[in-house]
Amino acid sequence: MSRRVPVVFFGHGSPTNVLEDNEATRCWQRIAADVGDVRAILCISAHWYTRGTAVTAMATPRTIHDFGRSLPAALFDCQYPAPGSPQLAERLQALLAPVEVAADHQWGLDHGTWSVLSRAWPAADVPVVQLSIDATRPDRWHYELGQSLKPLRDEGVLVCGSGNIVHNLGVMEWNEQAEPYDWATEFNEFIKDCIASGDIDRLLTYPELGSAAQLAIPSPDHFLPLLYVLGARQLSDEVSFAADFVQYKSLSMTSIVLG
Repeated sequence: MSRRVPVVFFGHGSPTNVLEDNEATRCWQRIAADVGDVRAILCISAHWYTRGTAVTAMATPRTIHDFGRSLPAALFDCQYPAPGSPQLAERLQALLAPVEVAADHQWGLDHGTWSVLSRAWPAADVPVVQLSIDATRPDRWHYELGQSLKPLRDEGVLVCGSGNIVHNLGVMEWNEQAEPYDWATEFNEFIKDCIASGDIDRLLTYPELGSAAQLAIPSPDHFLPLLYVLGARQLSDEVSFAADFVQYKSLSMTSIVLG
């Protein structure tokens, strides 16, 4: 492909979004339309949190229903039969060397990936590969690994992260009308400001926000996909925010397009 593909962070929220027509799912559809045709999709999902780094290397990844039975039964009927790409998996292993990337044939597509892609690319005809998140590594390591993904954008591959800037399920309220916590808004705006200004060093000081950061990121799994996306950013990329709101008081749905 002759054009450079944007890089995208999807605020994926609850898996129940896949069953709904709402602001977030319409946002994902608009993003896909704006991105246009791509050769393949590489997704870094909050829900593949591992020791070490791995890439899905199978030709036909399964759809993983990695959530509890308290959610609607219809979710367990959802399938996203997109093909995989062993060739892209091998390309990733080469790009990320000397980091060892294991070729995985067991995982598949978890709901951080398929719940978004099933609304954005519903035909499931674009090959999809997942890259796992090494839970043993510090924040800057993930950002720097994301920098190694930049060449994929000129090869027709959409690099996307799926998580949430603010993700605290322990204090969430299932109320669409509830105003967000002050700390959730503060943290979301801090991260957005750092992204808009291109100041990654300031962004990585987020623990200095104290309780706001601790409440927004009680576990780093949903935040780290953003660092891969920011690592794949080019200096010339324009920044846009979409579905920019905090849902259920403590779940940021903000999506980000760079390109």
